[in-house]
Amino acid sequence: MSGPDTTDLDRLADDARARVVACARLADLEALKVEFFGKKGAITALLKSLGTLAPDERRSAGARINSVRDDLAALVAERAAVLEREQLEQQLAAGRIDVTQHGRGPQPGGLHPVTRARRRIEALFRNAGFSVEEGPEVEDDWHNFEALNIPADHPARAMHDTFYFPDGRLLRTHTSPVQIRAMLREQPPLRMIMPGRVYRCDSDVTHTPMFHQVEGLVVGEGVSFAHLRSVLHHFVERFFERRLGIRFRPSYFPFTEPSAEVDIECVFCGGKGCRVCKSTGWLEIAGCGMVHPNVLRNVHIDPERYTGYAFGMGIERLAMLRYGVNDIRLYFENDLRFLRQFG
Repeated sequence: MSGPDTTDLDRLADDARARVVACARLADLEALKVEFFGKKGAITALLKSLGTLAPDERRSAGARINSVRDDLAALVAERAAVLEREQLEQQLAAGRIDVTQHGRGPQPGGLHPVTRARRRIEALFRNAGFSVEEGPEVEDDWHNFEALNIPADHPARAMHDTFYFPDGRLLRTHTSPVQIRAMLREQPPLRMIMPGRVYRCDSDVTHTPMFHQVEGLVVGEGVSFAHLRSVLHHFVERFFERRLGIRFRPSYFPFTEPSAEVDIECVFCGGKGCRVCKSTGWLEIAGCGMVHPNVLRNVHIDPERYTGYAFGMGIERLAMLRYGVNDIRLYFENDLRFLRQFG
């Protein structure tokens, strides 16, 4: 059998050179390399055919094929270098910075909407004569439950999905432990609020595992439910900066008796009924009640002499109503497009 026809080999080489030079993309050049030098490529097929030739013919044919292969490989490498340089220049041109343009510079920040709501709440209650108290977020069972009339076997424990530590401590489920510590430290009359972070195993559109709560406590002689209603009504009208109706619905909390849920007129429809208030005209904002005598006894305050009231509200809930936010998770996603609205 004779070796590869010289004319055919020259025609293959000329065609290959023309196609390599015409390549405009690295991907196309890579495809040509496979077509020529791959396992089933044209040059590879010619080299494989050498085994069928006589030794003398194999030597001369192999030299011609290898010469063409080396020339094509060098041409491919040269073309690849050109295309890579062009690609780099295009990328640099696209990413070029015009240093004559004015820079954006630092942009002014703003308070987080939850922080804005908390500061507003604190300011309103300070103006009403309340002090602002704080306490530890990692609590023990006695301060978080037992002292608040919630013993270990009390069904109200199910209301709090609690984060426990191996040593028995826990992340506080409400800011009520701050009330306990304050009543152990001071004697009546007491008038204070306790804002801060609290933690519960819950997460959806209206709940997060960590959220902010503000509780209030007043203890003294002659303190009544009427005082509680007056203070809360005064607060909500100043917080939302409009006249609002308020109502109390009987409820149950182990640390207050009697207890109530607090509703206000819907701030979106003015009590007419809308999607937000589910056409009732009312929105729930707080829980409250008169401090249970057992709680006063636990902190060594005489319930025969003193009475008190307490209330609790979610700060995120109040901020949602004030700023028209419909998903509590927006507060914690750090989306600057959302946060800039409150700058």
